[in-house]
Amino acid sequence: MAEANVMSSSLQSEQGWKRPSLIPSLSEVHATVLIPHKSKGFWRTLLAYLGPGLMVAVGYMDPGNWATDLAGGAKFGYLLISVILISNFMAIILQHLALKLGIVTGRDLAQACRDHYARPVALALWILCEIAIAACDLAEVIGSAIALNLLFGLPLIIGVILTALDVLIVLLLQNKGFRFIEALVGALILTIGLCFAYEIAISHPAMLPMLAGLIPRPEIVTNPSALYVSIGILRATVVPHNLYLHSSIVQTRAFGKHDEERARAIKFATIDSTVALLFAFFINAAILIVSAATFYGTKNTDVADIGQAYQLLSPVLGLPLASTIFAIALLASGQNSTLTGTLAGQIVMEGFVNMRVKPWFRRMITRGIAIIPAIIVTYVYGEKGAGQLLILSQVILSLQLSFAVFPLVQFTSEKAKMGRFVNPGWLKYLGWLIAFAIALLNGYLLLMTFFPQLVPGL
Repeated sequence: MAEANVMSSSLQSEQGWKRPSLIPSLSEVHATVLIPHKSKGFWRTLLAYLGPGLMVAVGYMDPGNWATDLAGGAKFGYLLISVILISNFMAIILQHLALKLGIVTGRDLAQACRDHYARPVALALWILCEIAIAACDLAEVIGSAIALNLLFGLPLIIGVILTALDVLIVLLLQNKGFRFIEALVGALILTIGLCFAYEIAISHPAMLPMLAGLIPRPEIVTNPSALYVSIGILRATVVPHNLYLHSSIVQTRAFGKHDEERARAIKFATIDSTVALLFAFFINAAILIVSAATFYGTKNTDVADIGQAYQLLSPVLGLPLASTIFAIALLASGQNSTLTGTLAGQIVMEGFVNMRVKPWFRRMITRGIAIIPAIIVTYVYGEKGAGQLLILSQVILSLQLSFAVFPLVQFTSEKAKMGRFVNPGWLKYLGWLIAFAIALLNGYLLLMTFFPQLVPGL
C-alpha cells in the first residue's frame, strides 16, 4: 500500500507539466537532512525543519532594505512601520507558496518555469532573473564595502574588490554540509538582531507612537513622499530570488513522497518560514525605529543614506559604540546575503536551462558582473555614487519581481500540478491580489522615480 501511495504521488507530481522533471534541485544536497519519524514528537521534527526559513529571511534584511527603512524613519517617524508589517505579511504568503511548490512537485520555481513554459519564454525569464540576481549581488557588494569603509576606514573601491574574495568562504562552507551553512546564516542573523536590540535600547523610542505605527494611516497614501518611500520599502522587502531559493532548499529535507508526509513537510516548513520572516520584520522595523527615534523631528530628517546614518548615530545619541554596532550589523547583513545569493544563482542557472557549472565559477561570473559597475561608480563618484547604485539595484529587483510572483501563484493554483495541495479559493485569490498589487505599485514607483514631474506633491 505504501509503495502504491508513493507511486501515485510521483505520478501526480508529473501531471500538468509539459516536460518531465530531470534532476533534483541542488542535487548535491537534495534530501540530505534527515527527518525524524512522526512518533518522535513535534519539537524534534520542527528542529529538523528549521534552517531554510532563516536563509530566506536574509533576503528581507539585506543592505538594499536599509536605505528605505532609514529614510522612512527619519522623514516620517513611526508612520511606516505598518508598511513593513504589510510587506512582511505578503512575504509570508509568497514564501509559503514557494515552499509548497518545491515540496509537492519536486521542482524549484526555476525548474517549474522550464517545465511549463515554451523554451523562448523560459529563456526570457531566466535572463530577467539573472539580471535581478546580479542587481541583488550589487547591493551586497556595495553594502559590504560601505561597512568595511565605516569600520576600518578602507576606501570604498578597496572594499568592493575585497568582496570578490568571499567566493572562497562560500566554497569552504559548501564542503561542510548544508546544515553548517544554515547554522552560520542563523548566527549572522542573531548578530544583526542583537546589534539592533542594542540600538533600540539606547535610542529610547517613544512606545505609544511606535505601537501606533503598526496601524496603517491615510497619510501613507495621501502624502506622495510617504507613498514613494512606502513602495520603496515594499520593493526592498519582497525580493524575487528568494522565491527560487526557498522552493529549492526546502527539498534538502528527506521527507517522504506520499501525501501524508508532504502535508507534514509543508506544515513544519511553513512554521520555519513564518517564524524566520517575523524575525526579519523585527530587524527592518528596528532600523526604521532607530532612525525615527534618532533623526525624526531634528535637523537630520533628510537622512536616507547608510553612511550618513553611521556618521550621525554616535554624535546624536552621545554613545561612541552606536555607530560601530550599526556597521557590524551592516557587514553581517552583506555577508549573509552573499551566501544565499550564491545558492540562488546556482538554482536559477541549473533550473531554467539545466546548465550545471562549478559553484566557484558561477560565483565569479555574478560577482564580476556586480563588481565592475561598482568599481567604476565608486571610483568616479565616490560614496554618493555608491549609494545611488544601491538604489538602482533595488529598482531593477522591483522590475523583475512580478516575473517570479505570477508564475508562482499560477503553478500553485493549478490542480493538475498540485493535486490535493492546490491553493484553496481564499489563498488563490489572495495570491493573485498580492501579485497584481506588487505589479501596480512597482509600476507607480518607476513612474515616480523616472518621471517625478507627473506626480503632484512629490
